[in-house]
Amino acid sequence: MENVKMQNVMKSKMQRGEKAVGTFFELGGTTAVECLGLTGLDFFIIDTEHGPFDVESVMEFVRTAEAHSITPLVRVKDATRPSVLKMLDVGAQGLIVPGIRTADEVRHLVEYGKYYPKGQRGFAATRIADFGFNSEMKDIEAWFARNNGETMLIPQCETSECLDDIERIVAIEGVDGIFVGPYDLSIALGKPARFDDPACVAAIDRVLKACRDAGKFSFIYTGEESEARKYFADGFDGIAFGMDTMLYVSAYKALVAQIKP
Repeated sequence: MENVKMQNVMKSKMQRGEKAVGTFFELGGTTAVECLGLTGLDFFIIDTEHGPFDVESVMEFVRTAEAHSITPLVRVKDATRPSVLKMLDVGAQGLIVPGIRTADEVRHLVEYGKYYPKGQRGFAATRIADFGFNSEMKDIEAWFARNNGETMLIPQCETSECLDDIERIVAIEGVDGIFVGPYDLSIALGKPARFDDPACVAAIDRVLKACRDAGKFSFIYTGEESEARKYFADGFDGIAFGMDTMLYVSAYKALVAQIKP
């Protein structure tokens, strides 16, 4: 029996050349995840960096996502081993990793997040392995290879140091792609939220080119529809559009404005 917990639907789509659209998950609750699964979104990012969630609540969100064919990614708190290991063990199919500055940090990230032979991820019979009762585990090396292929490690480029070393970072084996955090990156460049400033435009273009040259996926955040379409036209593989909280409030504000006398 195939383990659906490990099937990364979003990654398969992008490997076929399709574009992926997702959003940041801040509302919380399994019903909210269910609703996202009905929208046609390809992925959502459970935010444990800025959001209030931790491992047990993330596990429930992931369980719900598995039943609705939407890929659950987690933005972890940091690049430490516990942050990486626990989220993968409860079933996150990809990690967005904030605050990256150096290639050495990313090498450690791969060490923590990929099984042998790509890394040294600690092994345990957690829920992704049906607590040790999944038949695929009879061939442990094949299990490692499949898991390494399905779970994605995506450093976030949002510091000037990461940008300066982006070509080396994205080329590291085990890195599946780069997520551009345009707000923090623009701040790091001394151009807060001035995304049309030549320095910000050049920075995003540099990350996109580095990903393309390395054969890795590229993701970026935006809250503007026209900007999302431009990023796709430029060659980005995935767009994280806004946050569920922002879209929720905006939809009801627009509704109230339209129907209230």
